[in-house]
Amino acid sequence: MTDEAIIELFFQRSERAITELSCKYGSLCAKVSWNILHNQNDVEECVNDSYLAVWNAIPPQRPKPLVTFLCRIVKNISINRLEKETAGKRNSGFTECLDDWQDKLASDENLEDKVLAAEVSGYISEFLKKANTLDRKLFVRKYWYMDSYESLARTTGMREGAIRTRLSRMRKDLKRFLKKKGVNVQ
Repeated sequence: MTDEAIIELFFQRSERAITELSCKYGSLCAKVSWNILHNQNDVEECVNDSYLAVWNAIPPQRPKPLVTFLCRIVKNISINRLEKETAGKRNSGFTECLDDWQDKLASDENLEDKVLAAEVSGYISEFLKKANTLDRKLFVRKYWYMDSYESLARTTGMREGAIRTRLSRMRKDLKRFLKKKGVNVQ
């Protein structure tokens, strides 16, 4: 079923929308959540909470693309669950990834921040379009899907150290790129 058809089911308030969403993107949602939580029960809860969040958001929203909208919700719900469960502790694998970007870009607490975040998102897309295919894939897999360095090494055949180095260079290049665009990056 197409994303547009699934969205139409949401607009019709058909419970089949959740079923179709789950059939099409359920395994991807579980993978995104697993990469953050590493606990099957938490993953299932977060994915289900994400479906409810999508149900509550559509309508009025009509997201394009649906998969990005859904993955962002899954990721945010999973991060919130992790923060709640590890409050006062340090979860090195995930917080290392978050620490790379924490407080560098605007939150979405007010309209001005939302506009800035959308602008920065466009700049990041522009930056990634100029990157070579491997670097772009590594960046997206690490910072969007939250894949571990170990997982990236397995799927690419590269050493973890080489991946860390490439991503470190990309972060530095992205920081320079954003500064040239006038974005205040710390």
